[in-house]
Parts: sequence; structure tokens; C-alpha cells
Amino acid sequence: MDIKDLNKSQLILLAILLSFITSIATGIVTVTLMQQAPDSVTVPINRIIKQTVEKIQQVEGKTTVNTVVIKEEDLVVDAIAKNQSTVFALSKEIIDLNNQNAEVSAGRGFAVSEGGIIVADSTLVGGKGVYYVSNASGKFNAQFISLDEAGFSYLQIGTPLDEKNVLSFTLPVPGDVSKMKIGQKIIVMGNAISSFIFDGDKELKINVPKSSAGGLVVNLDGEALGIALSSETKPFTSIDVINESLKQLTITN
Repeated sequence: MDIKDLNKSQLILLAILLSFITSIATGIVTVTLMQQAPDSVTVPINRIIKQTVEKIQQVEGKTTVNTVVIKEEDLVVDAIAKNQSTVFALSKEIIDLNNQNAEVSAGRGFAVSEGGIIVADSTLVGGKGVYYVSNASGKFNAQFISLDEAGFSYLQIGTPLDEKNVLSFTLPVPGDVSKMKIGQKIIVMGNAISSFIFDGDKELKINVPKSSAGGLVVNLDGEALGIALSSETKPFTSIDVINESLKQLTITN
């Protein structure tokens, strides 16, 4: 039969059939190309797909589908919000040039146990002394516990400087840096918030000033990956190393 002999309905059906065949062919080609493509191509595409969420709602007997696109900046905001009370600003007392007591920054730290233990950068918190820690719930005395050869140290939160303050904090949810993919964003919660793109090296090369040393390193899900250190040779220690060290920690008064 010649195509000219087809009526209007038959032409429409033919067009639908051709469209269906074309979509199947396109899908097969796309899947094949995605399987062969390098990570630098597939990771950004997968991130876009992951950030598109479909919500199915029942409205008066009907099923409606609303597509909500989650922006990366929203994920960053959520990741920070999840850990705001986890991170503490640290300070310590020193003797200044005038032989007077002075309080100076000791970087950042974050809670790692319900007992109020904080992990910090051992370069800034390196031994016995007078320390203070503060978050949104107030400012508190802190006692030095010990150093770890992996580049961090422990403090124990003590009494509040103001009796009206009641200590409140959350513990971070452990993440796994080995599961990170090239192109994913990593956030450092230091004195200022900074971020960088994961390049595949699981020994993260984090560059932070001393004021941010001891900051919590998280992924976009808000999971803790580890601690940012001021050391040039070892600027990052994973949360797994910290948790293993914590199991061996002995606190003496």
C-alpha cells in the first residue's frame, strides 16, 4: 500500500509507531554510551538525576506526580544545618608579651561522644592548659585529655562559664570517604565554611588556615568524613581513624 493511500487516522498511527521505535533506539544508544563513558562524564549526569525527586500524592481519588528539583546549594545548607551544634569554636589562655593572660583561638573541634569529648587539631591543642569551647548553647571550660599520633587531640567539655548555659550538642553521622565519587562536593566546617570538589584521592588534600584547623569535613548528605588539620603533610584524618582511636581512649582526672 502506498503511503498516499493512507487516511488521516492511519497516518497518525504510523507516526506514533515511528516515534515509539525511535525512542527505544535512543534509549539503547544512551545506555550503551553511558556504560562506556568515563567518570568525568557520568558523575555530573548521575548527580542531576539524583537531585530530581518525584513526589506521588493522592488527591481526591487521583494520583498526581509532582517533580521537585533539589538544588545543590540546598543540599549544602542542609548538610551544614545538620552539624551546626556538633562543631565548637576552641580557645586557650596564653601568656602574652606583657606577661599577661590572653585568650587566643585554638581553631575548631567537633563532638565525638555523648560524654562531651571533642576532637581537635593537635598542633593547636597540644597539651595541658586552660581551654574553652563554645557553640550555640554557650561557652564552657574544657580539659585536655590526650594526643593521637594521627594529628588530632581530645578535649573533655566541662562546666559552663555562665551557670545559665546548658550544654547541648549533636554527634555527627559517620560517612565513608572511600565511597565518594569524582566530582562530588566536600564541605569543611571551620572558622568559615569552605568547599572543594573530590578528585578521587581519598587522602584529601585540604588547605585550611589555623583558625579553621580541627573543622568537621562532611559530604552533601551531612555525613562526617573526618577532620581538617593544619599539617601540610597530613591535612586530613578520616572519621574511621578517629572512632577507632576513641575506643582506646582512657580518661583520667
